[in-house]
Amino acid sequence: MRITGDEDLQKQLIRTQENEATEAIIYSRLAGRVRDKKSKQILLAIARDEKRHAGYWKKRTQIAVSENTLKVVFFTVTAKLLGLTFAIKLMEKGEELAQINYRKISELIPDALNIEKEEKSHEMKLVNMLDDETLKYAVSIILGINDALVELTGALAGFTLALSNTKLIGMTGLISGVAASLSMGTSEYLSTQAEKQDRDPKKAAIYTGLTYLLTVILLIIPYFTLNNVYTALIITLVLAIGVILFFTFYVSVANDVSFSKRFWQMTGISLGVSALTFMLGYLVKKILGVNI
Repeated sequence: MRITGDEDLQKQLIRTQENEATEAIIYSRLAGRVRDKKSKQILLAIARDEKRHAGYWKKRTQIAVSENTLKVVFFTVTAKLLGLTFAIKLMEKGEELAQINYRKISELIPDALNIEKEEKSHEMKLVNMLDDETLKYAVSIILGINDALVELTGALAGFTLALSNTKLIGMTGLISGVAASLSMGTSEYLSTQAEKQDRDPKKAAIYTGLTYLLTVILLIIPYFTLNNVYTALIITLVLAIGVILFFTFYVSVANDVSFSKRFWQMTGISLGVSALTFMLGYLVKKILGVNI
């Protein structure tokens, strides 16, 4: 039976119908990426429930809708690149924003409350199921990125005034960055080994060292492609803020932590250290009289 007399509610139900049909396909595809049989069964069961929900709303709206292909591709690719946990949690957050008021429409459609219970049951099953290696080693990744951002942006800012040559600054930053990434990886290996937690020391070291090195490479690119040291420094700082923005968003979604607080904290630290070392480079150049 189609609900009449409430156009806004009808539109909301159509959006929900499309969302359920889309998520049925997404969960089905994500199940194909999971090796663990239990997790695969959970995802497939949720996919079947979402498909059934879409069919239920179709009876109410009496309109056939297609899945959102762009959304399906986006979350499938996101799961491949950033991990299953991140993709599912991001999808669930979007679903929270788009969710209809089940209690409101239960006056017209009593079964709406049963669908709401099933949706909440899905959330609990997913939370208990998720065990993403990327998140398990998130501490190591955060350590590598944070240290690279603070240390290298600071060092490059200091080198910019002390050396005044983009290629020389880039080369110095690269050598320093490679050495620091090896040092960070080694320190993380020893630290993880001493903690005796459920993390492989070798993997923890690789995650820390590799993320540090990749951040270093990204930040020194402007110095190898530009001739003006100040322009290169500005672009490097913009890239650093971009890395902070992306990874803060990733961590906030995956670990359910505050985005704004962490973003402004990391941005403030990175830019503050850069400003201090920039002044240090100026003083060193003036005091020692070195002009390279």
